[in-house]
Amino acid sequence: MDSVQPRQTDDNLPDYGLPGNDLDPNTPTPDEQRKVPLVIKVYGLLCLIDGIVTLPMVVIFLGMVAWALDAAPEAIIIGTDPTLPVIIAVLSLLVTVVNAIGLIVFGRSLMKNRRRHAARWSYLLLGTTFIQLLFNVMLSGVGANLIPDVIQFFILLALSITIDPSLHEERALQRRLRDLSDQEAAEQGMLGRDLEGRGYIQLNFFNLFWVFMVCCVLGLVIEVIYHMVVVDPGVYQDRAGLLFGPFSPIYGVGAALLTIALNRFYKANPILIFIVSAIIGGVFEAFVSWFMQTAFGAVAWDYTGMTLFGIPDPIAILFQGRTSTPFMCMWGVLGFVWIKLCLPWLLKLINMIPWKMRYSLTTICAVLMLVNATMTLQALDCWFERVSGTAGTTPVEEFYAQHFDNAYMAHRFQSMTIHPEDASRVDDTALADAVSPTGTPSNTSAGSSVA
Repeated sequence: MDSVQPRQTDDNLPDYGLPGNDLDPNTPTPDEQRKVPLVIKVYGLLCLIDGIVTLPMVVIFLGMVAWALDAAPEAIIIGTDPTLPVIIAVLSLLVTVVNAIGLIVFGRSLMKNRRRHAARWSYLLLGTTFIQLLFNVMLSGVGANLIPDVIQFFILLALSITIDPSLHEERALQRRLRDLSDQEAAEQGMLGRDLEGRGYIQLNFFNLFWVFMVCCVLGLVIEVIYHMVVVDPGVYQDRAGLLFGPFSPIYGVGAALLTIALNRFYKANPILIFIVSAIIGGVFEAFVSWFMQTAFGAVAWDYTGMTLFGIPDPIAILFQGRTSTPFMCMWGVLGFVWIKLCLPWLLKLINMIPWKMRYSLTTICAVLMLVNATMTLQALDCWFERVSGTAGTTPVEEFYAQHFDNAYMAHRFQSMTIHPEDASRVDDTALADAVSPTGTPSNTSAGSSVA
C-alpha cells in the first residue's frame, strides 16, 4: 500500500491533512478557538469576582467568630450539642474555600476562552456546589437559602455540557454510535449488557435509573413484609420513603450503588461479593440515618442496644445504632442475590420498554422523581419546623402546613419520628420553647407519632 506523503505548508512543516490537533494535542482545534459568547464571559467574570471576594470573607468571618467567642461566648447559641454543628460548619467552610478557588480558575478559563479547561473545572464545581447544598440543608434547612446554590448548580451543569463544542460534538457522535450499537445488541439479545466484557451491564444513566426505580418498589415490599412477619407479626405499617408513590429510595440508591460496585465482580468469589455488599450497604444506611437526623431530627430506624448472642453488637455501637451486624449481613446477602440472580432478570424487564419510548419515558420519570424527592425534603423540613416551634409564615410553609400537616406526615411516614434536639440547626431558645420538661414537643398535633 502506498504511504501517505506529507505536503509542505507555509511554515515548512509537514502536513498530513489531518484535522485540528491530531498532530499536536497542544494546538487548539477550530472549535476550541471559537470565542466564548459575551454573556458567558460576563458569567465567568462574576465567578472570578465571587471567588476572589469569598476567600477574604471566610478569613473575616473566622476572625469575627473568634472575637465573639472571646468577648461574649454565652451570646453564641449553636444548639444543645454544639459539637456536630461546629464540625459541619467547619467542613462547610473548607468546601467554600475549595469552591472559591475553583470559581477563580473556572472564571479565568471562561474569560481566556479556554473552553476545555473550563469544562473540566466545571465538574469540580458541580461536586463542591452539591456538597454545599447538603451542608446548607443540615445547617439551615430547606428554604430560600438554597436558591443561589441550586441556580449555580444548573448553570454549571449546562456549561459542562455545552461550553466545549468539541466535547459536545464528541457526545453527539457517541449518542449516534450508541443508538447503532443498541440496535445491534438488541438483535443479538445483548441489549444493556457490557459488550466489552468489563462488567455485566452498561453503567449508563438509563440502566441505573431503572435499577433505582424498580428497587425502590421492591425495597418497600421487602420492608413491609419484614415488618409484618418479624417486627410486628400481622400488623401492616407503611414504610414509604417519599411523599408520593410506593417508593423506598434508600433501597433504590443502595441497589444503584451495589450495581456500580459489583458490576465487575459478577463472576467473583461469593465471599468477596458478600463482604463488599455488606460494607457498602451498611455504610450507606448509616450515612442516610445520620443525614436525616442531622438535617431534620428524623429517626426512622435505631439499632441501639442490639445484641449478638447476648453480647452488645460492636457494629451497632460503632455506628451509634444507625446500622448493625445483622443488617449489614442482610445487605451482603441482598448484594449477592442481586448481582447473581436479580440483575439479569431486571435487565430483561428494562428491555421490555418500547424502543421509541426508552429515553423520553426515562426523562419524564426522572423529572417526576426529582419533584417527588424535592417535595419530600420540603415537607420534612416544614414538619421539623412545626415540631421545633420555628415554623414561619412563608407561602411554602403555609402550603405544606395546609396539605401535609403533622398528622398527615406521621401517617405517611409511620416508622419516622422527629426529635428537634438531635438536629444540628436548632438553637437553645427555640428548642426550650418547643419541648416540654419531659422531652415531648409541646405543639405536636394529635395523631402525630413524634416523640
